[in-house]
Amino acid sequence: MHKGSCLCGNVRIEVSGDLPQPNACHCVECRKQTGHCGVSLDVPRSALTVSGEENIKWYQSSEKVRRGFCCNCGSYLFWDPIHHDWTAIAMGLFDGPTNTTMLMHIFVAEKGSYYSIDDGLPQNAR
Repeated sequence: MHKGSCLCGNVRIEVSGDLPQPNACHCVECRKQTGHCGVSLDVPRSALTVSGEENIKWYQSSEKVRRGFCCNCGSYLFWDPIHHDWTAIAMGLFDGPTNTTMLMHIFVAEKGSYYSIDDGLPQNAR
């Protein structure tokens, strides 16, 4: 069981099972929401338990995706594709070791000009 919370602790998560490898998204939307790149991992909704849901505010960023954040502290929480059975969880939510490592970088064609990616991981333009 992996546990975590937002900065103020009003939203808490638990994920059952092993965590998959996360990716770093460098798209404009993730950069604007997180202040840099968004690092998250995808888990089946059935493996995710959320408490404090009344503190989650959802922003519908497209027809297919909504983005969740804590309405109290502003912590970025979720990237939620509406028509799928999984949710992406921001890595910063997890308390303690996650026992996983990054898999790749995505949307690097949209990355900020102020940094380079030189960790040797695969980079996908989109």
